[in-house]
This record gives sequence, C-alpha cells and structure tokens, in this order.
Amino acid sequence: MPDSSQPNSSQPDSPLFTPVRLGALALEHRVVMPPLTRMRSRQPGDVPHALNAEYYGQRASKGGLIIAEATDVSEQARGYPGAPGVHSAEQVRGWRDVTDAVHAKGGLIVLQIWHTGRISHSSMQPGGAVPVSASAVTPPGGHMDAQGRPVPFETPRALREDEIPGIVGAFRQAALNAREAGFDGVEIHAANGYLLDQFLQDGTNRREDRYGGSLENRARLLLEVVDAVAGAWSADRVGVRISPWGHFNGMSDSDPGALFDHVAAQLGTRGLAYLHIVEPRADQNSDTNALDPNAPDAASRFRTRFGGPVIAAGGFVKETAERVVAQGSADAVAFGRLFIANPDLPERLRQGAPLNRYDRSTFYGGDARGYVDYPSLG
Repeated sequence: MPDSSQPNSSQPDSPLFTPVRLGALALEHRVVMPPLTRMRSRQPGDVPHALNAEYYGQRASKGGLIIAEATDVSEQARGYPGAPGVHSAEQVRGWRDVTDAVHAKGGLIVLQIWHTGRISHSSMQPGGAVPVSASAVTPPGGHMDAQGRPVPFETPRALREDEIPGIVGAFRQAALNAREAGFDGVEIHAANGYLLDQFLQDGTNRREDRYGGSLENRARLLLEVVDAVAGAWSADRVGVRISPWGHFNGMSDSDPGALFDHVAAQLGTRGLAYLHIVEPRADQNSDTNALDPNAPDAASRFRTRFGGPVIAAGGFVKETAERVVAQGSADAVAFGRLFIANPDLPERLRQGAPLNRYDRSTFYGGDARGYVDYPSLG
C-alpha cells in the first residue's frame, strides 16, 4: 500500500539529485541502493539466477549506484542459506546476467564481498567444521543452519596465523571474479559483526599475535584485504563498509572512536572509491526510521579522518538524507528497506511521490513474492 504521508511535490533542487564522483564511479544522483541480503540464490551452489537479475534490473537507474548483496568469497565464508557466492565459475556466469541487467538501464553496480566468520553454522561449512573467527568467542543468541532452521550459535575456532593469507587471497580472488562478472567495483564488508569486523573489535578479538591487541594489529587483516583487492583491480573501484558503535551480531569494543578513527585514517591513504558508514543512530528494530539524537554522527566524524567520498546508511528518509548531503557530512546516502519496496525509489524521491510499504515477512528467502512484485510508478 502506498504511504500517503509522504510529500507529493517535486523538489528539483534536492541535493540528492546532483552528480557526484566516487572514485572511478561517476553518478548522476546520490540515492544509493545498499547491500541487502535476500537469500534467494539458486540452490545448490549459491548461484545468482534470472530472478536476481530481474530484481536488480528493476532497481537500476541511469547513473545510479547499486551495491549488490553480501556475497561469499569462499565456501568457508558461507553463513546464510541462499546467500550468493562469487567463488565458482557458475556463480560468476550468474552474476554476469545481473550486471548486464543493471547496465542495460544505464546503472552502475558494485559487489559487496564478505566472509561471515563466526556468524555461520557447521552445517554450512566445508566438512562440517565449526565456523572460524578472530578468537573463540561465542556470539550471543542463535542463528540458522543450512536448511534455515533455528540453531544455537557454536563457539568458533580461532584462525591460525598461517591461515590468514588464505583469507586475504579469497577476497582478492573474489574481486577478480567480480570484475570478470561485469561489476563496476567491489565493496569490502568490514561491518555488522562479520569476519573483518570480528578482527577489528576487541570484544571478539582476544588474539595475542600480530593480528590482536593494539589498534594497528586489529586493523591489520582489513588493511591487508584492502591492499590485496586494490592491487588486483584498482583502488578507485574499491569501497569499504564499516559500522562504528554498532552492536549487531554481539559486537563491542572498549574504545570504538579511537579504533575507527585509526581505520578511517588508514583507509584514507589508499585512494579508495568511498567509505560506506552505517550510522549507529539507526533504529534497526522498528519501521519508524527513528534516529537517536544522542548517538554519534559517524559520517561526519569519519569523513574527516578518511578524507574521501562517504556513503551514509541507516534509517534515512528523504529529508534527513538531503540534510546530510547539504551539510557535507556525506556524498551519497543509502536507503535499504525503502529500496526493497520501491524499485524506482530515486524517481519517487525526485517527484515526492508516495512510497510502497515494505513487508518484513518476505525480506529473507522465498520466491518472487516480496522480491520482484512491488509496483513502480505508472
């Protein structure tokens, strides 16, 4: 149902509809579709297929940027049944149909690449092994198994230091595969409690080797991954996503401000396309898009440290997005739930048109319902 509370007048002077450049990516507007896990790849094999190409093609716009959903860099990286991969030839061929659909509408698309680390289950791991992490710290709550059934989290195995080059290599190869699949770049997922974030934050990183302890050591794996991926393709086609002060998936750090100041500053020396920052202000558990005025303004703080283009994400609506762009806190804004329900979201925002309501019950897994059946204007 359309939300009639939305404004109904066009605002052509909106700062969201001015050009911007994110590294090698030249955008005609600043309304970004962020990576949204939907768990609808073809099984077996976690292969993107025609339904995924239709979904992304619907949401493409001329000069607009789509960041495709988090995608496994290896079999070990798997953590969600139905999430796609980019480590097999069949997966690469499937992704080519997706990128072709987006490019046919004049859009740009980059692929978010991830390793879920401890946010997995042995039923999804090669040989039934327990998931890996920075340290053997069990996440709170529960997860799902390979069939999507609820299960308790398992205690992960701490990666050995001699295994870490293999993790870096998997990210590097994923970037090469993404390039072969026709993507315009890649985004490295270092947010929301997945493997790279597990190394960054001291609530999950209890290591005593060169990957643990100090800020420099805990950031080492992320920076090695970034350097390997940039070396395999081009730094100006690589973005990184972080979630400072985020607690999703049981994350915590004793001094997140200092940690992410260091991370942003180090990333800023590498000529990357952008830094994608998940605002801790977002209320992730309701549909109100409420913002906590007492939480840090992460985009403003880390934009200064990073010094390059920034995408802000987390609970934004048109008015708040326009504000952060106008005041220079971010160069572009990502709208997640709104893009799920509004395949033509940039045009709706441009016109001030009513928005479709999203259906949370169809967010994860399933078929075409709640995926490619939301109406566009007209």
